[in-house]
Amino acid sequence: MANVTPLKREELAQLQQVLNASEAMMGFIPNSMLTMSHMPQLTMAFSLLAGTVFGADLKATMAAYQDIVPEDPNADEALSPDLVQLIAFSVSVAAGCRYCQAHTGHNAHKFGVPEEKLAAILSFESSDQFSDAERAVVGLALAAGQVPNGSDASHFEALKAHYTDRQVVQIVGVISLFGFLNRWNDTMATELESLPKGFAQDTLSASGWQLTCVLVHLPATCELTCVLVHLTPSQQVAGRWTSTQVSSHVRTI
Repeated sequence: MANVTPLKREELAQLQQVLNASEAMMGFIPNSMLTMSHMPQLTMAFSLLAGTVFGADLKATMAAYQDIVPEDPNADEALSPDLVQLIAFSVSVAAGCRYCQAHTGHNAHKFGVPEEKLAAILSFESSDQFSDAERAVVGLALAAGQVPNGSDASHFEALKAHYTDRQVVQIVGVISLFGFLNRWNDTMATELESLPKGFAQDTLSASGWQLTCVLVHLPATCELTCVLVHLTPSQQVAGRWTSTQVSSHVRTI
């Protein structure tokens, strides 16, 4: 059962051209796009990104779509910038991407998230820095940022006590965007700029941030369901791997 119910095609008059294009290419309309459509502009934006990555001419695609960009009828439900950055920071912590941790930590602080809250991200369940609504969001972001994905229906039950379907879709949209960026920047070994690097060294180092590249090689027979390196190799990881074992596969860049 889906964690958020997809909308029906007939409810999405403004997105028919986008949905028709997907149906023409795939032979069906993906339920993922119907779920995104709780935030209708996300569906179109995703279509543009996916088309460009697959090799389509963005200029031609935008020319076809420029007059049919849908309104966002629930724009007043948009998440606050500080919460967006807190989500982005949390999922980047789970993914182990130092580059994105530095960026999102810096941005979160700019939008008013206290340094103490960033430092307490891994103890969010017990820390008095977080409201119940924030705990629900951070819990999902940390779980969804793991590989394999550690989120489940209980995370969404916690969210629904505080957020609308449109807001839940935006929360997952932020998590998913940083899934792209975490992989991009770690794969490309993107050099961290001086401003976020200085912030991270001054502010996030207290919680263990350091500019390292973590290379974890799992044995083929490993029964581990998930390896999650929280910020540094000196901290404990999930399952049967100890911090010492992880440290043996770490090199500083």
